[in-house]
Amino acid sequence: MKRWILGTSGIGPLAWIVSASIGLTAQQPTAWPLSIVRIPAPAESNSGEPQLTVSDRGVLLSWLEHSGSETTLRFAERTPTGWTEPRTASSGDDWSVNPIDVPSVLRLADRTLVAEWLQKSGPGMHANEVRLSYSSDEGRTWAPSFTPHRERTHTDRLFPSLFQVPGSGLGLIWLEGPAMMSQTDASEHNHPAGANRPHQPPSGHPEHDGHVGQGAATGSGAMTLRFASFDPAWNQTAEMPIDDRVCECCSTAAVVTSEGVLAAYRNRSDDEIRDIYVSRFAQGQWSEPAVVHADNWRIPACPINGPALSARGRDVAVAWYTMKEEQGHAYLAFSRDAGRTFNPPIRLDDAASLGRVDVEMLPDESALATWIEIADGRSQFRARRVTMDGARSTAVNVAGLAGGRAGGSPRVARHENELVFAWTESSGGAPQVRTAVARLASGVTQ
Repeated sequence: MKRWILGTSGIGPLAWIVSASIGLTAQQPTAWPLSIVRIPAPAESNSGEPQLTVSDRGVLLSWLEHSGSETTLRFAERTPTGWTEPRTASSGDDWSVNPIDVPSVLRLADRTLVAEWLQKSGPGMHANEVRLSYSSDEGRTWAPSFTPHRERTHTDRLFPSLFQVPGSGLGLIWLEGPAMMSQTDASEHNHPAGANRPHQPPSGHPEHDGHVGQGAATGSGAMTLRFASFDPAWNQTAEMPIDDRVCECCSTAAVVTSEGVLAAYRNRSDDEIRDIYVSRFAQGQWSEPAVVHADNWRIPACPINGPALSARGRDVAVAWYTMKEEQGHAYLAFSRDAGRTFNPPIRLDDAASLGRVDVEMLPDESALATWIEIADGRSQFRARRVTMDGARSTAVNVAGLAGGRAGGSPRVARHENELVFAWTESSGGAPQVRTAVARLASGVTQ
C-alpha cells in the first residue's frame, strides 16, 4: 500500500500498529445497576436511521423522515429540559437510503454544524456519492451541498464517518469502489463557497450484501478506504487513500484521541479474511493499517457489520462483530496507547449476536458497549459496562427490535454523566425513532 503525506516537510517516520495478543477474555458478569428511562423522541412516524454525535454542547440526534419519494434529514440536540425542536438539514428524492448506512449531523469545535448523506449519481446499482453541507446559524440555513471526491466518476461511495480534525476543520473517511462508468465532464464539478478544489456528483445505494467480491467480480479494482479534510474556511486540504482493499459494505468509524485521529474498518485480504483493522492519522499521514485482533474470519461476502470506536485521551475502546464456529458474536478491546496496540478481546453477548455494535468510553476508564443480542428467537438492543481488566456487568435490555436489517443500527452516546440511546422500532406498522437516557452512578463519573 502507498503511504500518502500532507505537505512536504516536518513528517516523522510512519508509526506501525502492533496487534495485541490473541486470547479472548470474558469474566463472570457482575451487578451494575443502570436505570434506562424512555423519553419522547423528536422524530415523527415514518422515521428511522438514527445517529448520535457528541460535542462539548451535548448529544445531537439525527434521523431520516420519509414521505413518498422524499427523504428528509432532521436533527435535534439534547438539553437539560429535553430535545430541542427538530430542524431540517437537507431533503431530496434521489437519496440512497439504507438502515445500516445512515446520515449524520456533527457539531464542530467552532460551533458549525455539518451534515452528510448519500445521494445517487447515476442509474447503476453502484453509483453513490457522499454529500456534505454546513450551517453557521444553528441549522436555520445550510450551504449548497458538495462532495469530498475530486474525481467525477459514477462510483460506489458508502459509509462516511465525520470527525473534527484537531486544531482545524472537518475530516471524514468513507468507502469508495471502482468507477462504474466513464468520467463525466469535469466542468460539472461542484464545490462549497470558499472551496479552492473541484468536487463531483451524486450516487445510488444497493442492498449492501449484494456486494459479493465486487472488485474481483468486475475486474475493475477493489473497494478502498479514503480520507478527506476541509479547513474552517471550507477549502479542501486533503483527499487520499488509507487502505486500497477493504470490505465492500461494512461501516467505518473514526475518533479523535490525544495523539491524533484513529480510524477503524473491516479489511478484506486476498483470501477473503475480513477482520477489523485500524490506522492512525498524525502529522499529516496515515499509519500502515494493522489488525485489531486476528479473528481470521473468512467470508466470501460482506457481513454488513462494521466496528465502533470511542476514545478518551489515549484510552480507546473498539467494538466489533465476527463469527466463530458458525455463530455470530460481538467483542470489545481496549487500547491504552491511542490505538497502537490492543488488549485481548472481551466478549459482549451472552448467547449470540447480530452485531450492530456501538461503544462509549466512560470517565472511570471503563466502557459502555451496545449490540444486538439474539435471545429466545428475538432481537434485543442490549448494553453492558466492561472494564479494562475484562470484568463485565450484567447485560441490560434497552429495547426489542425488528429482526434482520430492519432493526437498523441502534446507537449510544455519552455527554458528561448522561447516556443517550437511539433506535428504530415499529409503531402501528410504521417505523419510528425512539430514545432513552440513563444516568451514570457517581463511582463511574470520576
